[in-house]
Amino acid sequence: MAAADRGTDPRPVIAALRDGQGLDAKGAELIASGLADGGLSDAQAGAFAMAVLTRGLSVAGRTALTRAMRDSGDVMRWDLPGPVVDKHSTGGVGDVVSLVLAPLLAACGVFVPMISGRGLGHTGGTLDKLEAIPGYRCDLSEAEFRKVVGNVGCAIVSASADLAPADRRLYAIRDEAACVESIDLITASILSKKLAAGLDALVLDVKSGSGAFLGGADQAESLAQSLVSTANAAGCRSSALITDMDQPLARAAGNAVEVHAAIACLRGGSSALRDLVLALAAEALRLAGQDDTSQRTTRALDDGTAAEIFGRMVAAQGGPAGLLDAPDSYLQSAPVIRPIPAPEGFVSRIDTTALGQAVIGLGGGRLRAGQGIDHRVGFSDLRRIGEPTEGQLGLVHAASDEAAEGAIASVQAAYALSDAASPAGSLIRAHVAPEAAAAQIDHRR
Repeated sequence: MAAADRGTDPRPVIAALRDGQGLDAKGAELIASGLADGGLSDAQAGAFAMAVLTRGLSVAGRTALTRAMRDSGDVMRWDLPGPVVDKHSTGGVGDVVSLVLAPLLAACGVFVPMISGRGLGHTGGTLDKLEAIPGYRCDLSEAEFRKVVGNVGCAIVSASADLAPADRRLYAIRDEAACVESIDLITASILSKKLAAGLDALVLDVKSGSGAFLGGADQAESLAQSLVSTANAAGCRSSALITDMDQPLARAAGNAVEVHAAIACLRGGSSALRDLVLALAAEALRLAGQDDTSQRTTRALDDGTAAEIFGRMVAAQGGPAGLLDAPDSYLQSAPVIRPIPAPEGFVSRIDTTALGQAVIGLGGGRLRAGQGIDHRVGFSDLRRIGEPTEGQLGLVHAASDEAAEGAIASVQAAYALSDAASPAGSLIRAHVAPEAAAAQIDHRR
């Protein structure tokens, strides 16, 4: 059906999509504006989401929807003496990359206006971790946001109500209409918010494994290809790394304990977290038209430059200026800290989703939006796959002895042990470049 026949009635757009005729730019604009201003009823929004789930979108249709959702609110523009770059992770357990990567990239001369979210379900949220820091403000005004990015080089904030308002409504509708797993809608949701921040380049960290939102390798690859092809078609240089989430990335899961892990990484400590941060930083610099041949990223971690920028960002957003020098003085500790006993042996497998759920059981995560959390609780010193237990799996940080007992049982059930060490999987499982993503998706369509 021609766009001219549609007028302002969304039903022909939904019917055309339902019948396999796809979605064009005019139809996408009509849907996105209706989501944002209320002109689209809940029934129509649900029918649209179901039609996308069952029929799918082409790269062109998905790009049109992403652009229309991006343009449903404010789109930021930057005038800075360097490229504007960001990172998005599909979420996991112990994933505290953002707190290290943002200041590291800023130390390398790019600007990082990072708009992040809160945890929901078993995956942690960057904003929740940062709010474990006393005084840290995520809800900056646009003027404050711009000032921090310009002066410090990076800021990590929550999305304003004016950025991609169509996504806010469609996000809730997807859940109510049982369309959460639609890769097309996931792609439009993620990218509409990121592109509204006015990025020149975006590096994507797509998790795969027992703790990932989409656990299967095929699903992770499909999502990575969808995100990369759509972002590039929408005018933002992008690529993706598919990375391991068969175990927590850091040796910590929780909020304050993960901030401790990020600070240790910024101080130059060796870890899987550091390895992934450096890989994502190199990819982001490449997308920004720079390179890391001189190992600027490694040097910025080792000489304290990235740590210094992180400290400045925290202070600029209301946190304590002395956090890096004395984190124990500012990050609250749980009243109960106990070892998690284990028989002697080697870690062979971890149910990482169960670990994330155990954090929720302690009160450190949420099952529904708006639920309060306890930033003090979680797990630290977690054993990784292939390592000996040496009599324990880590430490539990809990609000009470009773809560600690329940969490200990949950972690013990989440770990499988063997008599001999088995190698862990690769930290980086695949790289999805723009050309490969477009070719794969075009072939499937």
